[in-house]
Amino acid sequence: MADETKTPRRIDPLTLIAGLATLAAAAFVLTDGRIWLPSLDPRWLLAGVAVLVGVLLLGGSLRGKRK
Repeated sequence: MADETKTPRRIDPLTLIAGLATLAAAAFVLTDGRIWLPSLDPRWLLAGVAVLVGVLLLGGSLRGKRK
């Protein structure tokens, strides 16, 4: 094969949001509409988001520098 340059993969935000919305709709249907989110303490949701952001930042820093 010839020298093919690899283009870095980029996340499409619209597709990501659509996929998350689809997963939420599937969870809603599978639980017969008994959503558990109102009983969820917002502090736990905030802590979960903070952990997710921290893991993403850590993963980004470990990937190395691109040239």
